[in-house]
Amino acid sequence: MIWLAVGLALLSFGALLVGPYGLTPSETLAALLGRGDAQSGIVILNIRLPRVASALLVGAALSAAGATYQALFRNPLVSPDILGVSAGAGLGAVGGIFLGMPVLFIQGFAFAGGLLSVALVMAVASLVRHAERTLSLVLTGVVIGALAGAATSLLKVMADPYDQLPAITFWLLGSLASVTSADLTPALVPVALGLLPLFLLRWQINVLSMGDEEALALGIDTTRTRIAVIAAATLVTASVTALAGVVGWVGLVIPHIARMLVGPGFGRLLPASALLGAGYLLAVDTAARTIARAEVPLGILTAVVGAPFFVWLLARGRSGWS
Repeated sequence: MIWLAVGLALLSFGALLVGPYGLTPSETLAALLGRGDAQSGIVILNIRLPRVASALLVGAALSAAGATYQALFRNPLVSPDILGVSAGAGLGAVGGIFLGMPVLFIQGFAFAGGLLSVALVMAVASLVRHAERTLSLVLTGVVIGALAGAATSLLKVMADPYDQLPAITFWLLGSLASVTSADLTPALVPVALGLLPLFLLRWQINVLSMGDEEALALGIDTTRTRIAVIAAATLVTASVTALAGVVGWVGLVIPHIARMLVGPGFGRLLPASALLGAGYLLAVDTAARTIARAEVPLGILTAVVGAPFFVWLLARGRSGWS
């Protein structure tokens, strides 16, 4: 954990140096301390620092949520959008863009869409009596996600092709280009509120990862605990999706790497996933804004890494996560 934290700090400082306006380490440090020239201070404090902080927040949140879902559903191929969070948030944001709302309202629509999608999934899954609880949640999430995706496609067809459609497409691919320091607090508070119960329930999540029968034998209220964990992980995912758009693969790939490093114990896996996810998305975002003249959406770069990793998981043939 110490090495992960140190590496993350070095990577964050290095990300502050990179950009069209080149800065030396001494100039960057002086700007952070408020002792540099005015131009360096504007570049660091107003542009790069909020973006680096947002990349750390989004990466940590998605990875922590991914580790939680994988442990809860005991499946290595589960990601944070398994219950339709990303699809619902995407539909909410696209609706806000379609209606010509300002950025703050678009983020609010995305946040509400993610939460409402999962609430609908859990409500519908509760009506299914003949299927196992976890399976019904996953299948219902797939269905609701497909419906939200269809509604999003309909709005894209109806959108203005010269103004609204490019904004919708770019948002759905994920980006931190327009994030400011004012956008961080509305996302940071719900992320913190979601991660806290996940950390406090880490032992119960460990027991749930062994299966419902074992959890019930050890005195765990599986229904209430599962609802609390899903609600917390959904809050985390919806918050950062509203901030950065739909960024895929992070919550699928990074928890596996963290598990290889620290083992399956959720008390270690959760912070390790958060640290690794923060560093990973920061590296991806730094590449996205530097490898080409036009900024590359985050979803494209994360898919370049995530898709081969997914194929590797399938090739291993591992179906459980107990």
